[in-house]
Amino acid sequence: MNLKNRIVLVTGGGGIGVGAGVCKALSKFGATVILNEIDMEKAEQAAKKYPGAIPVAADISQPEEIANMFEKVTAEVGVIDGLVNNAGVGLSKMAHEVSEEEFDRLYDIDIKGVWQVSKAFVNGLLAHKKPGSIVNISSVNAHSTMSRYAIYASAKAAVEGLTRGMAVELGPYNIRVNAVGPGYVHAEQNYDLIKTWTDDPEQWVKDFIIDQQALNFDILPEDCGNTVAFLISELSRAVTGQTLYVDNGSTSLLFNRFSTEKFNL
Repeated sequence: MNLKNRIVLVTGGGGIGVGAGVCKALSKFGATVILNEIDMEKAEQAAKKYPGAIPVAADISQPEEIANMFEKVTAEVGVIDGLVNNAGVGLSKMAHEVSEEEFDRLYDIDIKGVWQVSKAFVNGLLAHKKPGSIVNISSVNAHSTMSRYAIYASAKAAVEGLTRGMAVELGPYNIRVNAVGPGYVHAEQNYDLIKTWTDDPEQWVKDFIIDQQALNFDILPEDCGNTVAFLISELSRAVTGQTLYVDNGSTSLLFNRFSTEKFNL
């Protein structure tokens, strides 16, 4: 898989987890990575990990910052041909307890931000009559979810709806739009979130990997990154409007491992 001729913007690529896995995979296959973060210092630190990566700062919930980011990128490298909408925030709280401020913050980043960045990217492609590819980072929660995740799941479901709709609209211009839905990708900071529903987050993660996945090993950030790289590449030239779940088969299980063994299913 050769991405040496690709320039790809990755939003929220400065941290760890899926965003880092995406940047690592794209760089590994030869792409020039434009690494976005809300804070320039964070973007610069992360960009040092990937040869030739270019750091840019923008809050994707702010249209004027998105416009400035694309203006800077275009002036430096020209019109980019790949976009990975990775930036997002989570929320673990009962839907009936979520405040309007919490709801707005999540939707402003996880869906409105995805739309706004995609809009700027697509208009640049159309102005220069170039093909391109968008990959939106969704979640298994768009497919099946758990208690305290209703608002987050609804936002990711909206991302997948936007993915399908834009794929249909942009097909005639040879612009493809797909999504990747990660399953549980472990990172140390996940423990703070998991503590909102269990007193033993370390054991919860161990049990989940064995009990709730068809494949019983950790999903690595680069597993998601490799799938994104495929969707950016010409190897997926006939794929658009799709969501690929990188979840070790968790969304395919009708019964978890414990139930299967207990009831001899």
